[in-house]
Amino acid sequence: MEPMAYAERAVTLVNTYDPSTGTDRLVSEDDVLRLFPATWTASRTAARDGLQGLLEARPRLRHVFEQASTGHPRRAVQALNRLLSDFPVSMSISGHDTEDWHMHLADDDAGPARTYVTGAAFGLASTVAERGIERLGLCCAAPCRFVFVDTSTNASRRYCSDRCATRANVAAYRARVRASVANDDL
Repeated sequence: MEPMAYAERAVTLVNTYDPSTGTDRLVSEDDVLRLFPATWTASRTAARDGLQGLLEARPRLRHVFEQASTGHPRRAVQALNRLLSDFPVSMSISGHDTEDWHMHLADDDAGPARTYVTGAAFGLASTVAERGIERLGLCCAAPCRFVFVDTSTNASRRYCSDRCATRANVAAYRARVRASVANDDL
């Protein structure tokens, strides 16, 4: 079990809604099925039944990222603890033959959507405990408001993607050129 993979579930779920454009990519059972890991088998009924729960968990997960990235670590942890309380983690040991023992989340009876959110909350909690709250970020590229988990070695990530980093760097370069040209005109 890799906690970071579970934390990425939180990122994926939160980023199904783009606050800068109001675009929502989680509105149907097909969207839910696309959200789930490729190895999962979930029925359309289970996806439809889980949609509302995912939509309710999404802003709660976003709130954790927002609090963490705006200098409110205690609030972020409190929000994360509330999620862990509402989506308790059940674990089991699994292995192949008698080797390769490893941990799995064991909430399959709760339905795939609830299992997804449980894993997302667990992944964020593990990330915070092992790497620090500053690893949860909100993209610095305007107008993007996507979230990310910083896995860099020096905890220096500021953007959700290379695309946003490039866009921000190009905008900063152009602003410097404009300022330079304006100063030369004086």
